[in-house]
Amino acid sequence: MNKFRLTINALAVAICMIAFASFAQAQATRTWVSGVGDDANPCSRTAPCKTWAGAISKTATDGEIDALDPGGFGSVTITKSITLDGNGWGSILAAGVNGINVNFSPGTPGATNSVQIRRMSINGAGTGTNGISITGTGTETVYVEDCLIFGFRGAGGHGIANTRTAGGNLFVLRTLIKYNAGDGARILPSSGTTTLQAVFDSCQFIGNQIGVLADTGSQVTVVNSTASYNTGGGFFVEGSGANGNLNLQRSISSHNGQGVFASTGGVVRISEMQITNNVNGLHLAGGTVSSYGNNNIAANNSENGPPNGTPITQQ
Repeated sequence: MNKFRLTINALAVAICMIAFASFAQAQATRTWVSGVGDDANPCSRTAPCKTWAGAISKTATDGEIDALDPGGFGSVTITKSITLDGNGWGSILAAGVNGINVNFSPGTPGATNSVQIRRMSINGAGTGTNGISITGTGTETVYVEDCLIFGFRGAGGHGIANTRTAGGNLFVLRTLIKYNAGDGARILPSSGTTTLQAVFDSCQFIGNQIGVLADTGSQVTVVNSTASYNTGGGFFVEGSGANGNLNLQRSISSHNGQGVFASTGGVVRISEMQITNNVNGLHLAGGTVSSYGNNNIAANNSENGPPNGTPITQQ
């Protein structure tokens, strides 16, 4: 009887090991989605999946999902290090929901511990809530490169909303964020004692409520970028307790409600900025704007400066 039980136990262990091995093998390093794919497929190049969500469970941590041909591949939640590459023709249509949810927990596996979202269109169809929503308690780095994010107008929707509680970095490169009901990009730690860092390089923020919001506990840098036709501030900073910090360099803020809005506790540093043709140029509402002395602040309806902070010496 004991031998029989030992045999049964050994068989059970072997079955579990085989099942685990099969699952591991099912997660490929690179998978594919296609407009004519099927989520029942293994997501290989010759048998692609239909959606990002269908492919992500079959893709290994630190792996990559590529769009094989044009198609709308649905909203997706990301909880591990991975790359989503639309290859310029992949898209997400996110009516009534978030386009991409990034939600890590501490200790999430992954050698890179990063998320890369590349070369895709993310369309809220007028009712979507957030184009990319970054939440949770993880400190992963998120990269958004060469994307178009627009039409998130449901519940004050934002293009990118980074509201993590434990810090982390966000890099957004060569991306157009337009016509969202809320902010083009919102950097707002859920905990005011946390520091969220973000860099925007060669981006455009057009027709949102606010172009870029740097809130309490944030450190945000914007370079080589444009904020235009936003009904509120092109660039907005505020802070209470832990200041919000916003660094602006070689960028344009024009045709907004306010070119730069510095609310209570917020700190802005400006260099080589063109702030023109806004309703208000530098709107100093309790915040501080310090200048390197090489900016063009003119032709706004009002508030054409000067900055109210201590001048910064160029070195």
